[in-house]
Amino acid sequence: MAKKDSGSLHVLYLSHGGGPLPLLGDKSHDEMVVALKRVAASIPKPSAIIVVSAHWETVTPTITHGSTPELIYDYYGFPDESYEIAYPAPGMPALADEVHWCLQQHGIASILDDDRGFDHGLFVPLKIMYPDADIPCIQLSLVKGLDPAAHLRMGNALASLSRENILVVGSGFSFHNMKAFFTPSQERTDKNDAFKHWLIKTCSDPALIESERTERLINWEHAPYARYCHPRAEHLLPLHVCYGATSRACDSVFEAEILGVDSAMFLWS
Repeated sequence: MAKKDSGSLHVLYLSHGGGPLPLLGDKSHDEMVVALKRVAASIPKPSAIIVVSAHWETVTPTITHGSTPELIYDYYGFPDESYEIAYPAPGMPALADEVHWCLQQHGIASILDDDRGFDHGLFVPLKIMYPDADIPCIQLSLVKGLDPAAHLRMGNALASLSRENILVVGSGFSFHNMKAFFTPSQERTDKNDAFKHWLIKTCSDPALIESERTERLINWEHAPYARYCHPRAEHLLPLHVCYGATSRACDSVFEAEILGVDSAMFLWS
């Protein structure tokens, strides 16, 4: 399939690591930090960023609409400096309004939220990629029920944005079995490898036609060890929004060991 003209959108699904650990010098996140810096260096600096974070679910798709969002330290039990991290990126109400309009045009009701801040699914990876915090950002929530097709449709709506040089970030994790993170085993490695290989083929294989790629993502639970790797889908579904916004194979795959687990990230540049 010919590459879509993506002058207005660059799209990235990333694995964002464990809470604030990537910003605290944790060695199990070194490869992740390197990978995110490589991604940032490989695309033009965005004029604005839309983040779909695994850490925000609402009944109706909701968009941050404030001009100066505060940070939400939505993690627990970390050192004191974890709760002093700063990332004063501005909001962008005008972009939020456009996202709201695009969703509406695709028959998707949505809500603008003037009060919600930025959670760590935004400020942790973006502080690595764009440490100056000078790019306006908004967040778009996942939808409770975690329906894959609904999140693909949300991505389809984002594809109609008219602004130039927007980066859409799906901030999740290609493996997110919390119990397994703390019980390393050969079983974990083998099952994650099988699912990761399926995921990389799904997102990057140009031989797949888009109806096949869509079908695989909608029925992701049928992938090898899918529910072992994702007992809940919230860290995977930001990927569905990313694919919905592009409707083609990704241009680059980035792999990194994070918390002892091999993870994958996908860039549509």
